[in-house]
Amino acid sequence: MYKALYRKYRPLSFDDVVSQPQVTQTLRNQLVSGKTAHAYLFTGSRGTGKTTCARILAKAMNCLNPKDGNPCLECEICRDADLGALSDIIEIDAASNSSVDDIRDLREGTVYTPERCKYKVYIIDEVHMLSSSAFNALLKIMEEPPSHVKFILATTEVHKVLPTILSRCQRFDFRRILSDDIKKRLMYVAANEGISLNEDAAELIAKTADGGMRDALSLLDQCIAFSDNVTAEVVANAAGIAGGDYIFSLVSAIIKHDAAGAIMIIRQLYELSKDMQKLCDELISCFRDIMIAKTVPDNTDALACMPSEIERIKGFADELTMEEIFSKLDALQNANERVARVSAKRVEIEMCMIRLCRAGEKQHNDSVLDNSEIYAKIDMLEKKLSDVTVRPLQGYTAPPSHYAQPPCDYNGTSRPAQTARTAVQTEERPVEFKDLNPADFKPVRQWAEILEEFTKICPSGSGALVGSYALENRGYMLVFSENSFFMNVLRNKDNAAKLMEAAMKVTGRAYSIRARCTAKKDNEESPVESLLKKAQTGGIPTESD
Repeated sequence: MYKALYRKYRPLSFDDVVSQPQVTQTLRNQLVSGKTAHAYLFTGSRGTGKTTCARILAKAMNCLNPKDGNPCLECEICRDADLGALSDIIEIDAASNSSVDDIRDLREGTVYTPERCKYKVYIIDEVHMLSSSAFNALLKIMEEPPSHVKFILATTEVHKVLPTILSRCQRFDFRRILSDDIKKRLMYVAANEGISLNEDAAELIAKTADGGMRDALSLLDQCIAFSDNVTAEVVANAAGIAGGDYIFSLVSAIIKHDAAGAIMIIRQLYELSKDMQKLCDELISCFRDIMIAKTVPDNTDALACMPSEIERIKGFADELTMEEIFSKLDALQNANERVARVSAKRVEIEMCMIRLCRAGEKQHNDSVLDNSEIYAKIDMLEKKLSDVTVRPLQGYTAPPSHYAQPPCDYNGTSRPAQTARTAVQTEERPVEFKDLNPADFKPVRQWAEILEEFTKICPSGSGALVGSYALENRGYMLVFSENSFFMNVLRNKDNAAKLMEAAMKVTGRAYSIRARCTAKKDNEESPVESLLKKAQTGGIPTESD
């Protein structure tokens, strides 16, 4: 029966493990000195060798003739362990055995001594999948296990493992495997299998694998099924990726603001059954390389592209500003999130391409835009503002900073001062309302803020003051509105007091409020003029005519 390459070429000793010297050397030293821990935790991304190292460690602990910390691979223990026929090395898949009953069965088994080996080793893969109750059941036995029991936990999501479990283990972090190491391993496997694999294809597989040796070997297996002569084109077809030429054509279309060209490329890739999600990932990776090339042009080690693509990446970096690169990366990242959720992935990619092309086109056109029409509209607005009837803002001088609490409410009724509501110093009001000069009244600059505060204090009455405006002078505030209903609202003493309270909070001043509806009949004089005229004669307007 055919055996998958990643299983056939799984390392059997620490010497075969690739790109994890910080793990393998430490474990070998412990085995040589005989100071192995009772519990280990292996963590890292997929395909980096966690489970493989757990099996090698379990085998080396029980090997009859260990060699420099490595299992001999020749004794009956090593042979049975490689065949999976050793009952003292127990592998548990926590994804399918996650309940507390499974862990209770494990605990009950630890009381029995090993049948053939020195240690009974429990390898718990994907340990983060255990339930909370299962974790709690595991705690005590992991803290003080019998001398013949060892635990090796493996996980890709260490943040989901309870801190109480972490504190009982020696933790080893597995790094992503370097692309060069993956490439060398692929060339070695291809040579052993009698497969024609060129270096460009090996580099593309290593790049696609994203640091996982298992992914790389699985992809090579797929490519072999596609063709005995594995080239970069074969890898792109087998993996469903666009490949460098298509990606660079798309990037070039984006830089040239050629939305039609970008759409045609997307169409070709779609007809070739390329994965739109992977296409978005490739574009993100390409613009990431452009960003790195723009930042550190003399250092190519940080680039994820193949050596043959470096010059083209640098050329794109010269054509774009860093702000443009950031903008395009943001758009692609957002599109990548949406592509994962929607069914019409092609449409999402096409929308993203059009946005990227049009954004650049808009930016280019903005530099030559004729703004004369805008300036003409601004001049027209300024002219209209200068013709506004109310002109008190010219020569404005701020009124005194403090006023007394008004001795009367909005309709002139006397009432005692409410000093508890004011936080400013009170003083005698210098003049009566009827003695004020109409020309001295000025717009209340913070009227919008006063209305906002009044809405918080009195939500039911705030709607009546929509569209109103106010003038003020020497502690008096004149409120005008075309809505006659607001007169009824302010006749309520509580509402009037709340409006004064809102004015106090915003301006720090206490006002006596006058109000009138500005809706006028035909041949009627201006309500402001009428109000001020009545004020000079001692009248206090409180309702509409």
